[in-house]
Order: sequence, then structure tokens, then C-alpha cells
Amino acid sequence: MNSGQVKTSPRNLLLHGGTEEEVLLGVRTLWEKFRSQEQTSYPGRGGRDGTTTTAANEISVDFDQTQEAYKSKDSLELLRSLVVFKLCSYDFLVDKNKEVNGRTKLLGQKAFNQFMKMTFYGQFVAGEDHMAIRPLIQKNQAFGVGSVLDYSVEEDISQEEAEQKEMDSCVSAAEKESIGKREKKYKAHKQFGDRRGGVTGARTYFYANEAKCDQHMETFIKCIKASGGSSMDGFSAVKMTALGRPQFLLQFSEVLVKWRRFFTFLASQQGKDGMEALEQRLELKQLQESLTKLGAEGDFSGWFSGRKEECSGTIDVLDWNSLIDDRTKISDLLVVPNVELGKLEPLLETFTVEEERQMKRMLQRMDVLVKHANENGVRLMVDAEQTYFQPAISRLTLEMQRIYNREKPVIFNTYQCYLKEAFDNVTMDVELSRREGWHFAAKLVRGAYMYQERERAEEIGYEDPINPDYESTNRMYHRCLDYVLDEIALSGNANVMVASHNEDTVKHTLRRMNELGLVPTDNKVYFGQLLGMCDQISFPLGQAGFPVYKYVPYGPVNEVMPYLSRRAQENRGFMRGAQKERDLLWQELKRRLASGELLYRPAY
Repeated sequence: MNSGQVKTSPRNLLLHGGTEEEVLLGVRTLWEKFRSQEQTSYPGRGGRDGTTTTAANEISVDFDQTQEAYKSKDSLELLRSLVVFKLCSYDFLVDKNKEVNGRTKLLGQKAFNQFMKMTFYGQFVAGEDHMAIRPLIQKNQAFGVGSVLDYSVEEDISQEEAEQKEMDSCVSAAEKESIGKREKKYKAHKQFGDRRGGVTGARTYFYANEAKCDQHMETFIKCIKASGGSSMDGFSAVKMTALGRPQFLLQFSEVLVKWRRFFTFLASQQGKDGMEALEQRLELKQLQESLTKLGAEGDFSGWFSGRKEECSGTIDVLDWNSLIDDRTKISDLLVVPNVELGKLEPLLETFTVEEERQMKRMLQRMDVLVKHANENGVRLMVDAEQTYFQPAISRLTLEMQRIYNREKPVIFNTYQCYLKEAFDNVTMDVELSRREGWHFAAKLVRGAYMYQERERAEEIGYEDPINPDYESTNRMYHRCLDYVLDEIALSGNANVMVASHNEDTVKHTLRRMNELGLVPTDNKVYFGQLLGMCDQISFPLGQAGFPVYKYVPYGPVNEVMPYLSRRAQENRGFMRGAQKERDLLWQELKRRLASGELLYRPAY
């Protein structure tokens, strides 16, 4: 291969300094050539319902066809959706939902449960247990929509109890004695101890003890088994904060961020600042000198050279991250560079044996869940959480992916695109999967903690991690999505769930899939929406052959009330900007009335 060919290769452009526009142009050129060759041999590919895609006949989905969108619903279900969405738009009902529920309970528990199942619970929750949810899962599957099971039971505790639990579980014995060593962002603060504040969509766990974490693990295992027993290609959702003491997530997140920051500092010392994360490369000789000055012992240059088959005398941030990989004792991970003092130092002076055990148990529980998912043919989706936990959650999920995603995508990491660092996180993880030969698997979301994150950053005094406005978050979402789609087209070794209720984002995805020649039957691009919302997007996608999933909460009526309360909060804002969904529901009801189909029952 001559030098000109190397320079114009999309991957080489990316790795050796090409601009984003050059890379995308290279990708599109490569795939236009591939598609033209493929069309000669294979005139068309079929979707589930016979939809074909060729250069002249690309797949498209009409989100305005109400008969197709609501084919899985009888008229009472459509009416319930309209009533619930309308009730969610009344501020006094949403703000006073606990008082309203309390008065409704005066009718008696049985009558209250029946009322909830006819309204909010019936709209947003699949059923009380894994047996009760099967009919809905099977019905949705018959109409092309799969499930991501999520056991949505939460403790209904007061704000004071939540704050106390958070402080007890996030502050170690050593930390209580040390002053000023920890960064403010990665310390527990009582005024933000109740992590439910300002959060609408995500459920929240508070640490009680190790036995409770074991109970959460058993609940997740039941959820995984239920998912495996209900469908052939299901997902199950888990939260890392349910599996152990959050103190470790705070500490490990701080370590990861400080090491990444130290890499950026060293890069700036070598004149490499202002570049994209993967473009920054450190000269090993200068790195050795810098680390030796900090008091680090050992031949780091030789260590990096020994790990790489071809050593160019430089390393990037992924090579740098491998410094953490080989530490076997968890407390050894918690060592950070102190640039001001010019030395490496432990994050905490002492680390108790019990704290070490608790951290190992968290990792063991996660490992147990992944093994159960693998055995049951279920993909595991690790939910994203607050930014002071997320670096550790992402890194631990990545470590599991490196083990279990070798042959197929089993574990999906979640990327919150309202974060300023989202694109760097996605590109680094994709590149690591390329180098090591495992399946990159991601769920892209906009994010659930924006108001809480902004308030905490301002109050405590650190940089706001969130993009400045909705438009910039949209751009970030599409930028991350485009990057992963390009990787799917290039290697076929990546997978992405487009978890979005935004119709423009879904249309953007379909357009890019057509451009890149990606078809639904490749099973590489999935779509996800919440149960009870945006059926006009989910079901047309499913009936056109695209892999699409509903996030399916379940649990006893009383125990999912905190979840339902937040869902009502979310829908208040959502429904104000989603008049189209209500219009389509009315349109379908009127169509059925005019055509004599008001008593329509879904056949499957």
C-alpha cells in the first residue's frame, strides 16, 4: 500500500490527525463503493414485512399513519392514553400527586389498585411480577416491539432518611479523619444527599447494608430470567449503585478523573494541548522524565513498550489508562498524582479490610449478573448515573465488556449526551474495542440528571458538566450517534441503541442508515422508548423491521408509586411539547368511530 492510500483511509485519517469532515467523507466514499458492488449481486434486502432497500428504494418509516401506529391497541387503551396524558398536563395534580393518592386510598387498597391499573399504572407499568407482564411483552413482540425489563420498585423514604443514608454510605472512616485532600465534586454533600431531587426518569437506590445489596442482585437475576423466558432477544437493565456501597464509586471516579487530567497536563507540557482526546500522544522519553521527577519508580517507557507489539515511542490516552489495569488490590487503584507537590500519593491514608471487601463484593455481584445474562441469552444494559459516580460505573462496565463482549454484544454501556465530555468518552471506548477486538455496545441517551447536576455544580463550586443548552445537546447526541454508525458500517463490530423520544433524532438515524447501507436485519442499530410513551414511533419502526424496544417497568402497585410519581412529572413537561402524540391518538379514535372499528381488538 502506498503512502497516498494510507493517508486517505478513514481509519488512518482518524488515528493520524485527519479532520472529522475528512473521515466522514472517507467513510461515505468507501461505503458508496461497497454498496454499488453489493447491489450488483444482491438487488434488494428484505425486512420483516418485505420492505426492501436498494439505491433507488431506501427504507423509510411514516410516523403519521395512525392505523399502523396503534394497531396493537384497542380503543379503550387509546382513550386511557389520552386521559393520562391530559392529567399529566395539570400542574396541581402532578405537584400534589402524593396528597391525591392519599385521598384516593380512602376508597380502600383494592379500589385504589384498580383505579391505578385503569390509569397511570396501566399506562406506564407492565404488571406486578414476571408472570403478570408476559401477556403485554408477548403482544408487543407480535407487533415487532421487544422489551428492556426494569424492576422499578423503590424505597419510599423521606428526604431526611435519604440524606442520612447517603452520608453514611459515601464517607469512609479514613475520610472522616482527613481534611482537604478530596475534590469537592467527589465528596458527599448532605444538601444533595437525596439523589432523587430534580430527577424524573431514573430510579434511585440508597445503600443500607451488604445484605440489601445481595437482595438487589437477586431481584436483578429474576429480572434477567424473566427477560430470557419472555423473548429471544431481550434486554435487562441494572444500576451499579444498587450493588454496593457508593463510597467506592465516588473514590474510583475521582482517581480516574485525576489520572486523565494528569495525562492532559503532561500532554500540554509536551505542547499537545487543544487536541481531541485520541489525538494527544505523549513522547515516552519525556514521560519517563516527568514521572521520575514525581517520585514514581520503575521503567515506564519500557513497560509501555513491552505491552505494545509496535512501539512508535509515543502513547495515547488509552495506553495511559492501562497503568490502572494491572493493579490487583483495589486499594492500590486509589493512588493519584499530585502535580503541586510533585509526587504520587494515596487518595486516602488508610483503607480498612472491610472497605476492601465491600468493594470486591460490588464487582462480584456485577460479575454474577453478567454470567446470568449470558446463560439466559439476555443483553445487560448498565444505566448511567450522576457524573460523580459515572467515571467509575463506565470503567467497571468497560472491564466487563472486555471479558464478555468478545463473541457478541452482551453488555451495553450508557452514554449521556448532555455531558460536555460525551463524544470523547464514546470515541475512546470505540477505539479501545477496535484495538482489543471486542464488540462495542452502547445506549445513547440525552440524560436524566440535568437540573440536579447543574444545581450541585453551582452550589458546591465546580465546572458545570452539562452542555449549555438543548440545541448543543442535540448536536452532541447526533455527533456521537454518527460516529458509532460509521464504526458499524466500517467494522460491523459495534452496536447502538438510540434511546430517544425525539422524532427528529429517529429520522436522522434512519437517514444515516440509508446513507451507509445499514439495514434493520443487520441487528446492529436498535431503538428504545419508554412503555406508554411515543407508540407512534416505536410500533411503526417495529412493523418496518427495525429492532425496537420498550423500556418495561414492573412491580407491585404500591411499591412502584415513586417511579409513577416521577413519570407523571416527566410527562408534564413532555406532553406540553408533544401535542402531536395526542393529536394522533384522537385522529385514530375518530377514524375507528367513522369506519365502525371502535370495538377493534388487536389480533396476534
